[in-house]
Amino acid sequence: MAQPRILILGAPGAGKGTQSAKITEEFGVDHITTGDALRSNKEMDISDMDTEYDTPGEYMDQGELVPDDVVNAIVDEALSQADGFVLDGYPRNIEQAEELEDMTDLDVVLYLEVGEEELVHRLTGRRLDPETGDIYHVEYNPPEDPEVEARLEQRDDDTEETVRERLSVFHENTEPVIEYYDEQGDLERIDGEQAPDAVWDEVKATIEDAA
Repeated sequence: MAQPRILILGAPGAGKGTQSAKITEEFGVDHITTGDALRSNKEMDISDMDTEYDTPGEYMDQGELVPDDVVNAIVDEALSQADGFVLDGYPRNIEQAEELEDMTDLDVVLYLEVGEEELVHRLTGRRLDPETGDIYHVEYNPPEDPEVEARLEQRDDDTEETVRERLSVFHENTEPVIEYYDEQGDLERIDGEQAPDAVWDEVKATIEDAA
């Protein structure tokens, strides 16, 4: 089987990271995320793009959003260097989806469907161990060590107010992308509320059928 070219979509908390890691291991493809692509190309020369700064890193250092044109160029570069990939975190809007069509031909577009209240439950239940950086969940993955449990912290972006705001942004920006692929007949819906292993079984079978 040739290395597949996969796009994975889903709201924060839907399990994209977990499933992308399994896809990477099973199919021998690169896991390409916008954040990783930006970090690995911080010093990319974009002086010919008529932008405020000459490198993506300067936007990041200033805490400013990197312009779409720059993100597109970085994703295009990352995809061109991969024989197969699972793309996660891009496209975030219709314009980027149209740009992606010019960059590559996708074998399958996966959408992990998870209900709003389940997403809130997953995200607000996450806890961080400040000493190790490990992530736990108060219900799904609590630590066995009482000392670890005692020092766990909830991250600022995992409070209910922040989570609901993040989901609102997702609905506004990315749901049109889901509809875009659905209307083209390319979208494969995966029940993301199943146990992670059951989600993986469905993801794996869908990729094997499509690629």
